[in-house]
Amino acid sequence: MLDDLTAQAQAWLAEDPDPDTRAELDGLLQADDREELTRRFAGTLRFGTAGLRGELGAGPTRMNRVVVIRAAAGLARYLLLQGHGAAEDREPGLVVVGYDARHKSWDFALDTAAVVVGAGLRAALLPRPLPTPVLAFAIRHLGAVAGVTVTASHNPPRDNGYKVYLGDGSQIVPPADARIAEQIEAVGALESVPRAEEGWQTLGEDVVDAYLEAAGAVLSPDSSRDLRVVHTSLHGVGGQTLVAAFERAGFPTPLAVAEQADPDPDFPTVAFPNPEEDGAMDLAFAAARAAHPDLVLANDPDADRCAVAVPEPDSEAGWRMLRGDEVGALLASHLVSHGAQGTLATTIVSSSLLSRIAERAGLEYEETLTGFKWLSRVKNLRYGYEEALGYCVDPASVRDKDGISAALLIAELAAGLRQSGRSLTDELDRLAVEHGLHATDQLSVRVRDLSLIADAMTRLRTSPPTRLAGLTVTSTEDLSKGSAPLPPTDGLRYRLAGTGEVGEARVIVRPSGTEPKLKCYLEVVVPVSSPDGLPRAREVATESLERLRTEIAQAAGI
Repeated sequence: MLDDLTAQAQAWLAEDPDPDTRAELDGLLQADDREELTRRFAGTLRFGTAGLRGELGAGPTRMNRVVVIRAAAGLARYLLLQGHGAAEDREPGLVVVGYDARHKSWDFALDTAAVVVGAGLRAALLPRPLPTPVLAFAIRHLGAVAGVTVTASHNPPRDNGYKVYLGDGSQIVPPADARIAEQIEAVGALESVPRAEEGWQTLGEDVVDAYLEAAGAVLSPDSSRDLRVVHTSLHGVGGQTLVAAFERAGFPTPLAVAEQADPDPDFPTVAFPNPEEDGAMDLAFAAARAAHPDLVLANDPDADRCAVAVPEPDSEAGWRMLRGDEVGALLASHLVSHGAQGTLATTIVSSSLLSRIAERAGLEYEETLTGFKWLSRVKNLRYGYEEALGYCVDPASVRDKDGISAALLIAELAAGLRQSGRSLTDELDRLAVEHGLHATDQLSVRVRDLSLIADAMTRLRTSPPTRLAGLTVTSTEDLSKGSAPLPPTDGLRYRLAGTGEVGEARVIVRPSGTEPKLKCYLEVVVPVSSPDGLPRAREVATESLERLRTEIAQAAGI
């Protein structure tokens, strides 16, 4: 008689359509690897506002074709319950499916199209592996009722993911995520899910052309295009699209980092394919030292994020990565200077500098929880960004972060400054004198044991710090309780009173929503009366941020 664990594994094996994961699971059964089998069948990969994301492999706690087929079936059922099925006066709703170049992405996309058509809806696959913002654009451009992109963004090579958008082109938020999850749970045996063998559409390059036209429209027609750029796509799918966007806009063709230019699901030259991670930009900086460009740009593997580096001759690398908050402020100021109207928005973990820029321009300002699923829903949004290198510069076309259009806009700003003998660094100095030096930093701790994150949050809740970096904590806010403007989220926010040369400070601690990390977001504001005061302000900010990093880590026990 089979025990429950073996029975579960054999039942899974019997319905798994993927020979790769069948062989993997069969190997675990043959080896009687109880420890690994227990991990594979200890629950299920949960569907939430980020969709699905996890390690590839067999079993319900991994990303695989069984999990994806069930997720697609649940999404299709949800859309039918929302009234998107066929009717006398309309065709069934359209679901656009995009995918990156990770392992199994094409298989997951094809399964999604087959399930959607089998459920009586229409499906359209993007023509090839493309950036996530192309999918977000296509949803609105084609009048779709939903979209799916198969990507794990900047996660390690062993991962993949499944992100869902609804018809407005925005990522799902509650209660849609829970309702889709309910429908996924209700899916029975895999053989009960109808899967079409044909009937979906494969879109042509015209949808990419339409995206590129919209992306280029963020630029002013008469602005300078005299800028030399080194670009890396970090083995992702952004390179071809970014080069096309720059060439169409009239910029010189960016110089690609050859070792990282082509999509490669193994990301062989980096430990993590995220421009924020140590070492990820080393090859780009090496290429820049040889080519002497004006700017270095990087996209993460699905090109919804954009990193920017500027020359810094005195440093070892010769280049400095701008923080997401710095790029966010530069783009906001640039848009405001060109007459942008509407609401400027960022997240609670990003710099407060955007609020000063909005106030000075007489524009509305709003803060949301972390993630573009929230930012994209801000009323009358004109521009939104989050510190993790995500920028939405054209919400009318792409209601999500877009690393391609953001790269175009920062290049336009840099080219214009260069024309007048200035740089992005000079512009950051100008903003600091005008609004105060807003210096930010982050402590990010990756763990193998998720209980360490829960323990750290519990420790901070039961024994909250009263002083950090010599500054008094004036308020402690448990974000899990929610508030009028913000839904509940697992996080803590500390506000600190200024003293001496520090004007004010802020610390936010939260678990990452997509990776096994605990993140602490730090900000120090130092008033600056003139450009001569900038060196001292930076010294004060650097010292204060270092002390905040050390002391919040001690308080959390990490």
